[in-house]
Amino acid sequence: MHCTVVERELELRLVLSPERSIQVPARLGYRSDDPFAVHITFHINSDHPVHWTFSRDLLVEGVFRPCGHGDVRVWPSKVEGRSVVLMALTSPEGDALLEAPAAQVSAWLERTLRVVPPGTEGEQLGIDDALDELLAR
Repeated sequence: MHCTVVERELELRLVLSPERSIQVPARLGYRSDDPFAVHITFHINSDHPVHWTFSRDLLVEGVFRPCGHGDVRVWPSKVEGRSVVLMALTSPEGDALLEAPAAQVSAWLERTLRVVPPGTEGEQLGIDDALDELLAR
C-alpha cells in the first residue's frame, strides 16, 4: 500500500508576551499511513528541530472553535485583523504559544482531508481488512 504525504512549510509566530513574538519556520506533515495524526516540526535556531504530533481532528476542530486540553490546546483568533489559529503546547521542557495563519493551515488541512476523508482513517490502517479476515476464520 503506498503512502501519501502532505507537507507544507509555513512561518509560525512564537508568542513570547502580548507585545513580543518571533518568527519560527515550521513544517506541517501528514501521512496517509498514520491517518489520525498531524506532525509539526519547528526549526528553531538549533541543530535539533522540535517535533510535535497530535490528533488531526484536534487541529481541524481548532480552526473553528477552542478545543483540546492538557498538552495541546487549539483555538481560532484574530490578531491585528488577521485570522490565526493559536496552539498552546505544554511539555516538560516548557510551554509555547504559537500563532499560525488560519488560511494556510486550513488549506493544508483540506489537502489532508482529500487524501484521507474523515471517518475513513481506520481503512487506511487496514484494520477492517484484518478484522474481516480474522472473523472469517
